[in-house]
Amino acid sequence: MTETMSLVVGVGASRGVPVDEVHQLVVRTLREAGLSVDGVVALATVDTKAAEPGVIGTAERLGVPLVTYGAERLARVPVENPSPAALRAVGTGSVAEAAALADGGELLVPKRRSAPVGRPPGATCAIARRVSHTSRTTAEIRPQAT
Repeated sequence: MTETMSLVVGVGASRGVPVDEVHQLVVRTLREAGLSVDGVVALATVDTKAAEPGVIGTAERLGVPLVTYGAERLARVPVENPSPAALRAVGTGSVAEAAALADGGELLVPKRRSAPVGRPPGATCAIARRVSHTSRTTAEIRPQAT
């Protein structure tokens, strides 16, 4: 059995946040943690943010699928940094951390905020490692009936 590591980046975003802000936050956070963009297998967020251009554009730039979860599901995920603001805005105390952890795994980087100049942060991200075990087996070859 082999172990493969894959990274899920959870993202929270304010309405109208620019794609550059979200993308730069994700790339900077990965780099600062010593993680590779190539290890990212999904960008995850709450379903109410699925149409945000900044979130969609970041998934496209990373070349990964955008995975969304309902607020009820995210609210059941235990997180290190719950946010009363997120709870008021989308109905769950965490978006970035909970979305990163929604399918299981280990939180590698807790929630980080973007740092735009001259205005409040418009995006958050957190990174989780999802470990999947892949069993390597030899395929059985059977002769075809003629």
